Amino acid sequence: MMVRSIIICAIAIIVLIIFIPGFARMQELKAKNRDLKKQIGEITEENLVLKKDIDRLQHDSVYLEGVAREKMGVVRKGEVIYHIVPEEKK
Repeated sequence: MMVRSIIICAIAIIVLIIFIPGFARMQELKAKNRDLKKQIGEITEENLVLKKDIDRLQHDSVYLEGVAREKMGVVRKGEVIYHIVPEEKK
């Protein structure tokens, strides 16, 4: 009876030694998979925003003009741009 208990314990220990690293690796991969799915979701949302922006740039001339003025400093003929620089605090 004692020998049988020792053999069962030895087998249980061997099984644990064999399967614990695989189980730990599986948990790591599941966590990485969750992180990657989250990144995919974030990138997909960003992609939708960029596609909407592209569509507006291609079809909305008022939006296009606003972007050109703001980001590229484009002005209409005869306009004068004034840059106001805030005073530095002393």
